[in-house]
Amino acid sequence: MLTVIGEALVDVVQRPSGIEAHVGGSPLNVAVGLARLDHPVQFLGRYGQDAYGDSVGAHLRSSSVMVPIPPDSKPTSVATALIDDDGAATYTFDLAWELPGLSARLPLMLQGATLLHTGSIATALEPGAAEVLAAVEHAHPNSTISFDPNCRPSIITDREYAREQAERFVALADVVKASDEDLEWLYPGVDPLDSARRWLSLGGTEGPALVVVTRGAKGPWGTTRSGEAEVPAPKVDVVDTVGAGDSFMAGLLSAIVDRGLDGAQNREDLRAMPAETLAAIMDHAARAAAVTVSRAGANPPSRSELNHG
Repeated sequence: MLTVIGEALVDVVQRPSGIEAHVGGSPLNVAVGLARLDHPVQFLGRYGQDAYGDSVGAHLRSSSVMVPIPPDSKPTSVATALIDDDGAATYTFDLAWELPGLSARLPLMLQGATLLHTGSIATALEPGAAEVLAAVEHAHPNSTISFDPNCRPSIITDREYAREQAERFVALADVVKASDEDLEWLYPGVDPLDSARRWLSLGGTEGPALVVVTRGAKGPWGTTRSGEAEVPAPKVDVVDTVGAGDSFMAGLLSAIVDRGLDGAQNREDLRAMPAETLAAIMDHAARAAAVTVSRAGANPPSRSELNHG
């Protein structure tokens, strides 16, 4: 069982051609992406008992994501995405993020979890961020931990705080993915690849096995304890970039799970990953992201689409 913990929200997308609404939230998108790639996955997050919440629940169920936490009485979170003529998205948010009582349920919910992924708003916005950190600490002895900071400077405006939070999660993670824009914002004036190399050393011998940096059309780059690799981005006609990083994250994790490298018992094998294997899993992830940017909204591919598309 794979577990994703984090925010669910509805992306209200404003395009030059009109307004649309899509279910989103970075962790939710990763959960859906993993499920569509045929992995059993549960999503631990929150959404409200309202029309947007109904669409979140229906979206998760339609992709066979398990949802053990029922909707609550607060409004469903909303992100408004403004799409420019080049397809790039900028966001504003109306958020409620907390998971009260989660800690008491973690032993049951995380029983048998071989991987726990989190990131984005869920790891930076209180009060929920503290609950997510506790969940990661609880899961770490048994599960592969993955993290994507997916920074949102319009929400978390304190760069120092955001950097400290990110580094807390990086030090506990086995697999880390960040965009070059994330790293440039967290560490101004520093080459994003140098920041990623530094992240690889956080946590000492217990820190990340690999850190991957997405760079848009330049393609992803990554570093492991055995070396570095980069692969080209697939050529594709971009409709929009909504959910691209999340599809990449799901593809990256899927490739790791397919190789039997998830679970704490495989942590040393993951840390010993050679650069050639890193390149292969980044290529798999880049192809998943390419499918997503070729169509509107956060709509990750199925395994069949990825294998035969």
